[in-house]
Amino acid sequence: MLSLFLKSLLGALAVLLIALLARSKSFFIAGLVPLFPTFALIAHYIVGSERSGGDLQKTALFGLWSLFPYAGYLAVVYVGSVRWPLAVTLGAATAVWLLMAVAMILLWGRLHPALAGG
Repeated sequence: MLSLFLKSLLGALAVLLIALLARSKSFFIAGLVPLFPTFALIAHYIVGSERSGGDLQKTALFGLWSLFPYAGYLAVVYVGSVRWPLAVTLGAATAVWLLMAVAMILLWGRLHPALAGG
């Protein structure tokens, strides 16, 4: 229970930092905060302590692949931010992220069939 509380506290601190940065002269740095590998550290610790080094390596590779859906999300935000209302921009960007993430998972399963099944 304590670890769950600490994880939620980290999330709350990240949101607070984003809000403070968004109001500062360096507002653009708020876009860097979500990329701090808080959850990646947790995931890599768990995988690394429960599985082999090779499995951790594969987890890291899959994490690198996850940059593609995020890049798609950011591209839509970049283009849409000056063309569409905020809700449309963020909705479209999220839809692109979801579609690219599903495509990435399907492609990963085809390229690594032994890994996709567990």
